[in-house]
Amino acid sequence: MSAEYTQEFVDVDGARLGVQVHPEPDGPPGAPVVLIWPAMGVRARYYRPFAAALREAGLAVIVADLRGTGESTPPPARTCRYGYADLAADVGAVLDALKPRLDGRVRVLLGHSLGGQVAVLHQALHDVDAVDGLALVAVGLPWWRSYPGLRGWGVLPYTQGIAGVARLLGVWPGWGFGGRQARGVIRDWAYTARTGRFPMLDGIDTETAVGRVRTPVLAVSVDDDQYTPHETVDHLCAKLSAAPVTRHRYTVAGAGAPLDHFTWVRAATPLAARVAAFAAGLPGR
Repeated sequence: MSAEYTQEFVDVDGARLGVQVHPEPDGPPGAPVVLIWPAMGVRARYYRPFAAALREAGLAVIVADLRGTGESTPPPARTCRYGYADLAADVGAVLDALKPRLDGRVRVLLGHSLGGQVAVLHQALHDVDAVDGLALVAVGLPWWRSYPGLRGWGVLPYTQGIAGVARLLGVWPGWGFGGRQARGVIRDWAYTARTGRFPMLDGIDTETAVGRVRTPVLAVSVDDDQYTPHETVDHLCAKLSAAPVTRHRYTVAGAGAPLDHFTWVRAATPLAARVAAFAAGLPGR
């Protein structure tokens, strides 16, 4: 228990997913609910400043830990077999567990980096009607060819080297990037970096499935993002060809503070207002 949120858990397929439920915002009951899915290796509690900003903007906030990170189990080990398909299914499991609190309310999946990829895959592969909007912050595919200048020529060996270590050791130890991760997660992530495409998951062509997603999307790229520059976000948005996509660049000037792939969380009041406006424009239930 924390003064800032209530720690809860959702059990699914031998895993236990940590879910942080923040207090309802001030104002009328039934505010839109934002369910945040973090970046690779980032704990849910890191998003507390952003959650506070979203609540100030009138939104209810719940933050889930990705499987194997923070309060979620199992901790990544050689015995873990999960990858993107399991992470996408976890989104549905948490939505199902929260259903009594979500009924009648607008629901927004807000993903950061890997959490945004997972949110997109949930919409492509599972119950699209469970969610009214997707907010993607610093979410792209790390396709090496989409990086500006010569950066991609470094991204390709870097990402594939990480995948090679994960294959060799049976787990990614988290050496300088991404925290400790199951090799299946690293395998699928490295595939997106190598090919610019989502991998086949459980025999399903996810590229085609993503192209059929019609959920409204707010896609935000962040200035000075060392991992997900604007071009990688544009590459992902192009895949969401059937969805109404609102593209936004979160600038240093707009934030009033320095930004990068992670620090935007601590300077997110203007971005929270943008998410609240997006939620307010979604059809009610």
